[in-house]
Amino acid sequence: MIDHLALQVADVDAAAAFYTRVFAPCGVRQAMRFDAPGGPVVGLAGPDGQPRLWLGPLVEGSERPVHLAVLAPSRAAVDAVTALARQAGAEVLHEPRVWPEYHPGYYGGFFRDPDGNNVEAVHHSPPPS
Repeated sequence: MIDHLALQVADVDAAAAFYTRVFAPCGVRQAMRFDAPGGPVVGLAGPDGQPRLWLGPLVEGSERPVHLAVLAPSRAAVDAVTALARQAGAEVLHEPRVWPEYHPGYYGGFFRDPDGNNVEAVHHSPPPS
């Protein structure tokens, strides 16, 4: 069900070092890193190699919303989830689309839940052969 989780942290490099050290027995390692507005973003992966825990810079303000991504079985399901969120009164942050900066088969739609958290429905298509 859960595809990945993102946390805002005060020091991305220190947090990445902490998680990779503490969870080394579980095979956790840094799988991705890229620069984003506000600082670096790091994706940590376990034995499957897929980034499941994302660490990003702390956004100024009193709120620290969580990012929750739920795995969808198809692109149509991502579209349906986003439509249902809109019907339920959610603010749609990003309409469903391909996000090639994540990987070529990454298709996701983003919205806020009633508490302001950033929720995503995501489908991963296999890479082209």
